[in-house]
Amino acid sequence: MSESTDPVSPADQIAAGYAFTGPALDLGALLWDGTCLPDRQIRIPLAMLNRHGLVAGATGTGKTKTLQLIAEQLSAAGVPVFLADIKGDVSGISAPGVPNDRIRERAGEVAQEWSATGYPAEFYSLGGIGAGIPLRATVTSFGPVLLSKVLQLNQTQEQSLGLIFHYADSKGLELIDLKDLRAVVAFLVSDQGKAELKGIGGLSTVTAGVILRSLTAFEQQGAADFFGEPEFDTSEFLRTAPDGRGIVSVLELPAVQDKPQLFSTFLMWLLADLYMDLPEVGDVERPKLVFFFDEAHLLFHDASKAFLESITQTVRLIRSKGIGVFFVTQTPKDVPADVLAQLGNRVQHALRAFTPDDAKALRATVQTFPHSAYDLEELLTQLGTGEAVITVLSEKGAPTPVAATRLRAPQSLMGPVDAAALNRAVTSSPLYARYAQPVDRESAYEKISAEQAAAEAEAERAASAEEAEKERRQAEKEGRQAEKEGRQAEKEGRGATRAEPSLAQQVVGSGLFRSLARSVGTQLGREISRSLFGTARRRR
Repeated sequence: MSESTDPVSPADQIAAGYAFTGPALDLGALLWDGTCLPDRQIRIPLAMLNRHGLVAGATGTGKTKTLQLIAEQLSAAGVPVFLADIKGDVSGISAPGVPNDRIRERAGEVAQEWSATGYPAEFYSLGGIGAGIPLRATVTSFGPVLLSKVLQLNQTQEQSLGLIFHYADSKGLELIDLKDLRAVVAFLVSDQGKAELKGIGGLSTVTAGVILRSLTAFEQQGAADFFGEPEFDTSEFLRTAPDGRGIVSVLELPAVQDKPQLFSTFLMWLLADLYMDLPEVGDVERPKLVFFFDEAHLLFHDASKAFLESITQTVRLIRSKGIGVFFVTQTPKDVPADVLAQLGNRVQHALRAFTPDDAKALRATVQTFPHSAYDLEELLTQLGTGEAVITVLSEKGAPTPVAATRLRAPQSLMGPVDAAALNRAVTSSPLYARYAQPVDRESAYEKISAEQAAAEAEAERAASAEEAEKERRQAEKEGRQAEKEGRQAEKEGRGATRAEPSLAQQVVGSGLFRSLARSVGTQLGREISRSLFGTARRRR
């Protein structure tokens, strides 16, 4: 008797592509021809999660719950997870879910054994703004490329900022916070600082002014709190709980959700810092960390060439460090092609086609998927909330068939925990004492301020000495003048003693006058003598 030659249905072919032998995460049940098939499970191999991924879809289609579902199963498998909580509703992962009719219905549809479960979690905030353990970075470690992105500098200004960082590093001027950077920029355009950059290129006053104004605007947004010490050690994200489950690190961002470019760039710093610190491990049975990068389109918007190259290199190489990265955004076209090509795991929620631009984005999304048995352009507009089109990498590294999937329900609370519970979780963490209080040690600002104060004091001393010398020289000059005048007066005095006699003196002193005086005197003497002694001559 010959073997059966019945054709294999497309649903069976798709399901066969997800029949993995190793550990895997259960995402949901296959959807085919409008029907959910609970016996055909769609999964993702645990070992393939460091090959990166994309979770995309329009607002309100269930992306956040997908992140929560994947994070729960990763934690249960002993893999730490990092999640950015933009809207403030992911904190519920730390608390057991609340059963209701909708959850029970969904669990029955996808053959899920649902059980209310909370998972070990740590809560963080950027710089301590909002609830959470403060995450801070130094300006030096953040670097000029990322900082240029968040300051919205052009290419020329970015290069100038790189020169400023280079100078600070070569001079041992630590850039800890924004006032350090501001002090270095101001110094380099001062009269004293201009000469410092002559050998390696100058810093124009105009460019420095742009950078300083951008820093001022940045600080006015409250960004000064994000830079400083103690700098967060990103290896804290790799911890597991005492029961072996991976810790879910939740970055609480509602307090800064009006600064999307800042938090998206800060997330990139966290990722880059992990890449720099972790050793090479190659392919592993399970990742060391899975990092979910929410609102990814903000990261790539108006990005410079250097910034995009930095992201592409980080994503390409961090896989060998055992780190998986999932970008979360609305459409695949939000992610540059060089980055998208590295995202082997795809979960695409519904898209809308209300406008010509929407229709164009829909067609572009369809083109990023492998050939499938579905009419994806139609399917992607008809998916309901909590449904998605999925393709992942198999255990052999090949793409699986495209599968429309009804996703499982998260077992933790689908919503935020109350503020009191969140605050208790934060303050009871062993990391709170380590990172809560900011530290302001001596760095570039203090060193430059001290040097400027010393230079000003020296200048003041020099000015005082110069003034004293000037007064001394003036005193000497005045002394010499007085001495000169004294000698002149003495000379004039001697001249007055030797002055010519008056006319009367000349007459009296003349010989004729003296002779006449003697004659008159003699005659008068005789007359007097005769009168006195009776010898007067008788007149005739």
